[in-house]
Amino acid sequence: MINKKETIEKFATHSGDTGSPEVQVAILTARISLLGEHTDTHVKDFHSKRGLLAMVSRRRKLLDYLKKVSQNRYLKLIKELGLRK
Repeated sequence: MINKKETIEKFATHSGDTGSPEVQVAILTARISLLGEHTDTHVKDFHSKRGLLAMVSRRRKLLDYLKKVSQNRYLKLIKELGLRK
């Protein structure tokens, strides 16, 4: 289970920030890792697999946006989350 409040506090760009791309990507990354473990054990759960792919796609779009807007914020975020690229 992810602690959403701690994740928001860690990646927020200012106080009260809940919607910045950094926060959204961090929350999606935590949910993706949990759902990834679920789909490893429940191989035939195709509904969850589809949701996982949708979350990965949404995260990719947010990362592309962040890279376009601010290269420094993008690099810092992927380093903190341990994502590739």
